[in-house]
Amino acid sequence: MKLTLRVWRQDGPDAPGRFETYEAPDVKEEMSFLEMLDVVNERLIEAGREPITFDSDCREGICGTCGVMIDGKAHGPWKGTATCQLHMRAFRDGDVITIEPWRAAAFPVIKDLMVDRSALDAIIEAGGYISVNTGAAPEANEIPVPKPVADAAMDAAACIGCGACVAACPNSAGQLFTAAKLAHLNLLPQGQAERWRRTENMVETMEEFFGSCTNYGECQEACPKEIPIDFIAQMNRDYLRAKVKHRRLAGQVFP
Repeated sequence: MKLTLRVWRQDGPDAPGRFETYEAPDVKEEMSFLEMLDVVNERLIEAGREPITFDSDCREGICGTCGVMIDGKAHGPWKGTATCQLHMRAFRDGDVITIEPWRAAAFPVIKDLMVDRSALDAIIEAGGYISVNTGAAPEANEIPVPKPVADAAMDAAACIGCGACVAACPNSAGQLFTAAKLAHLNLLPQGQAERWRRTENMVETMEEFFGSCTNYGECQEACPKEIPIDFIAQMNRDYLRAKVKHRRLAGQVFP
């Protein structure tokens, strides 16, 4: 296949950006999208030009490092697929493909297609973990977990933190990411001790960086792991319960 690429180029966070056009001849259908970009970069380097900067790591749809807008869609035209899993057979000979970075105020461009997703890390740092005091906690495998609970927690834990949900949302909301990270801990017995504090801290940290959810549903459509927005409803319920619970505790301590 011979393709034409319109790629967003930006030299740095404060530099003006622009689209540049590149020809991509001899693209094979079995190539992944990132492999195609590798070939384009090799040609640019051979020509003494600056290669296109983009994020990638495992290239197996696990790490969440990759992610670009392809013809206006997060991760491209295939549903339930990360950019690194997208293959060039999704396109036709002669296609013009527009490639952009994630578009969200919380994800400032570092260079070209690479963005800073540290806002997601801030949410995890606020409570996306379970504290364990050595010697006090029982062996995890000895705690019975009902299968429906375990299945739901695993569905939430499938989130790879790529940020596609934010990029696809018209409001640049981070609710699906936060809800998934909360649910996979809040559903399990090991996560109950810190459930309410975790929920408060993570939701309120999220609100510092991201827009509000208005139930467009674009997040679940763009998610490469197809995480449903049901988890957002669960997060909202837990957040409300956390605020009520902590208000009652404050009233007991300070009448």
